[in-house]
Amino acid sequence: MKDPFSVKDKVTIVTGGGTGIGASIAHEFAMRGAPVLIASRKLENLEPTRDQIRKAGGKCEMFPVDVRDSAACDAMVAEAVKHFGRLDVIINNHGASIASPSLDLSPNGWRAVVAINLDGTFFCARAAARQYIAQGGGGAIINISSTAGVHGHSNMLPYSASKAGVINLTKTQAAEWGVHGIRVNCVIPGPIDTEGAAPIVWPNPRVKQAVADSRALRRFGRVEEIAYPCLFFASEASSYVDGASLIVDGGDGPRLS
Repeated sequence: MKDPFSVKDKVTIVTGGGTGIGASIAHEFAMRGAPVLIASRKLENLEPTRDQIRKAGGKCEMFPVDVRDSAACDAMVAEAVKHFGRLDVIINNHGASIASPSLDLSPNGWRAVVAINLDGTFFCARAAARQYIAQGGGGAIINISSTAGVHGHSNMLPYSASKAGVINLTKTQAAEWGVHGIRVNCVIPGPIDTEGAAPIVWPNPRVKQAVADSRALRRFGRVEEIAYPCLFFASEASSYVDGASLIVDGGDGPRLS
């Protein structure tokens, strides 16, 4: 019997795929038989991840991309098709943040974060959708947001606002592209223990412990615990799930009076 949770042979792009959550997503897909293309601005982040996946027996290519450039996103999709013949899944995992009070935030700081997080997600998703339609329809788009996009964050305004936009973008794209059989869903991570998040969200052990204690499960999430929901959204097991947002944050802990 066919496994509805399988992603075998599903050609997958993972943006921000060289480090952290993105690298984990790419690894988990490749180990399950999905040919993967990882993309990022920095080749030095992509090459080790590509080599590790290949060494473990997976199929992986890489492509340098600035997601703020619409044409570059189109080229990224074309690169995946050149290597693997088609595209089935794109996971828009790229992201950027600046820790700054709103009153001190520069216009360039605001624009840079919103351009990467929101514009980039739109450009990547649109490039994938165009390819899906050219192939005859179908395909999955998985956008990665953040609980900061749900609850806000006092020191991360452009990040929070742009990630909120990603959640609404997901719903709107799903409504528009469902007629083509394209499913668009969103994973919303809470505190995940990655090197990139540490200096901004938990800059010292005391804050880190407080963040962990705020979760019902009393711990941080692991990178693979974001990869697993992506596997679900990419597979036929979620064939009737469209426009959904799944919060993966360890649950809200009890409030102390």
